[in-house]
Amino acid sequence: MNKKYNLCVFITRAQPLHNGHLSVLAQARSIADRVLILVGSANTSVTPKNPFTYAEREHMIKVVDNNIDVEPLDDYTYEENQWLTEVQDIVSTYETEKVCIIGHSKDASSYYLKHFPQWDMIDVEYHEVIDATQIRDLMYQGKMRFVEGAVPPSIMNELNRYTATQNYRDMVEEYKYNNEYKASWAGSPFPPTFNTVDAVVIQSGHILLVQRKYAPGKGLYALPGGFIDQHESQEDAVIRELREETKIKVPVPVLRGSIVKEKTFADYNRSERGRTFTQAYLIQLDDSQELPKVKGSDDAKHAEFIPLSKFYDMAEEMFEDHYHIVRKLLDNM
Repeated sequence: MNKKYNLCVFITRAQPLHNGHLSVLAQARSIADRVLILVGSANTSVTPKNPFTYAEREHMIKVVDNNIDVEPLDDYTYEENQWLTEVQDIVSTYETEKVCIIGHSKDASSYYLKHFPQWDMIDVEYHEVIDATQIRDLMYQGKMRFVEGAVPPSIMNELNRYTATQNYRDMVEEYKYNNEYKASWAGSPFPPTFNTVDAVVIQSGHILLVQRKYAPGKGLYALPGGFIDQHESQEDAVIRELREETKIKVPVPVLRGSIVKEKTFADYNRSERGRTFTQAYLIQLDDSQELPKVKGSDDAKHAEFIPLSKFYDMAEEMFEDHYHIVRKLLDNM
């Protein structure tokens, strides 16, 4: 008997794949000839929220069911239309007419399910008492035996292997840091909102980046920046942080006069430390001059000017949403 759909699309980060996902996939297989999983956040650096690379997650899915089609889906944090276009482009390569998209409208993160009116939407319920966030919490707490009932045996084997790696130990360190950071604000009468600044310094087709010395994001590349002091303006703060972290050999008046654009970035998921707004400043230095000398200092292990052609291949090495901030600020430049 022919099934109702040729293709059923399931978008998930699968961090990690668990029994709730398997329930959705079972329903997808019952109504469609082929099932396609688009693995989200395929181009992000590893973090406690996204500990597994796309290749690792693709492997986990194929171990469970090798007949499922799997494709990477990049994040476009501040370019939603590009994200929607990428989903449509991937699906179009399957050359099929009857398509549905399946998922669980559990919270605001599932809003995208209604953004594809050309496909039927299949809303399903997870029949699990534990989700991926709780699985990761238990994993970082070393309580692996509590995870066993929430994932298929093949995934449990992969998770046990993962807990023996250096990457797991790094994620545990960052997970503890984030929890301690949030706990330090637990006595606040209101949920805290943090304000930071970031500098996007461009010269001669190069961008100035720092490599982070400490958690969170230890070892990742980032924009020079940090928190605003109580008695300074945002512009003063970004110049101060830039000079503190990079020791850039450019006078303050020149840096200030080279600001050509600024924009607020406030995606609610942009930082695992808590709700954080940042004001990013695009600083375009004189292309006729030599690249100024820089040196990592303060919170920066290293600072360097990197060719933009190389930067655009560094999404998986960048801290938080800094890669997307740069893309957005450099639009129409």
